[in-house]
Amino acid sequence: MLGRVILLCLLSLLAFAAPSAARAASLPDGAESKFAEVNGIRMHYVQMGEGPLLVLLHGWPQTWYEWAELMPPLAEHFTVVAPDLRGVGKSERTEKGYDKETLSKDVAGLIKHLNGDEPAVVVGHDMGGKAAFVLGLTQPDLVRKLVLIDCMPPGSENMDVARGGLWHYGFHIAKDFPEMLTEGREREYLTAMMKLLSGGKEVMTDEAVDEYVEAYASPGGMTAGFNYYRALFEDADFVASLSGKRLTMPVLTMGGEHAVAGHLYKALEGRSDDITNKIAEGSGHYVPEEMPAFTVEQIVDFAAAP
Repeated sequence: MLGRVILLCLLSLLAFAAPSAARAASLPDGAESKFAEVNGIRMHYVQMGEGPLLVLLHGWPQTWYEWAELMPPLAEHFTVVAPDLRGVGKSERTEKGYDKETLSKDVAGLIKHLNGDEPAVVVGHDMGGKAAFVLGLTQPDLVRKLVLIDCMPPGSENMDVARGGLWHYGFHIAKDFPEMLTEGREREYLTAMMKLLSGGKEVMTDEAVDEYVEAYASPGGMTAGFNYYRALFEDADFVASLSGKRLTMPVLTMGGEHAVAGHLYKALEGRSDDITNKIAEGSGHYVPEEMPAFTVEQIVDFAAAP
């Protein structure tokens, strides 16, 4: 009897201590979760639809799920692929490689894996937009058209708080401190940041918040996210070294009215041969999730244009 009681107690302790099974975010109907070996890492991506390849790159602190609501309508026109960028979600987490040159090579590898030498329409938001911008400069043969959403080219960000820059740049770049201060408070910090960058609005669904918090609160997840910021100085130097290169494909810039707005367009005017700008009126930083119908319409119209 005593042995049975001890066994039950041990089982209860093990059940309490064991990590719960990872909760997978819901896939859009008809979508598949897949993996590919690209640029030396294992990259996770979600795919659906048929037609020309459209690649969607998420921002911080998000995962592929940033595009979940947009994928079904886009899949009526394209083969839509939304990866988890390096270190995020189900993609491999590495110590290095969060500079946007390396991320662009990850994306290039995924395009080649899916499409051979044929180019894709590439859409990037926030950090994904920076990687997409670098890809457009360095491997233009893989980018048929480029859509950049509420981001700034590396080196053009305003990181000076005294001159109107956002404070979180310096906090995220600092070594070790942001991890120390956000450990155990990942949900509180990420939701507060998302509310701040959306202009004080709570724009994420509960499922989206759960997905993002689970991805970044997992071991090493916050460090990977902060490493996207820690690479910004390296990114700026790399882009400066490409000063003679231009974006030769058609480019669409989209800025949230209460976020980047038209600053992205102005920053790219001298580096693009064919650029169109759209303002997401009423939107903050998270344009795809704040204004999904508007974002889909702009992407489809732009990609279909001659």
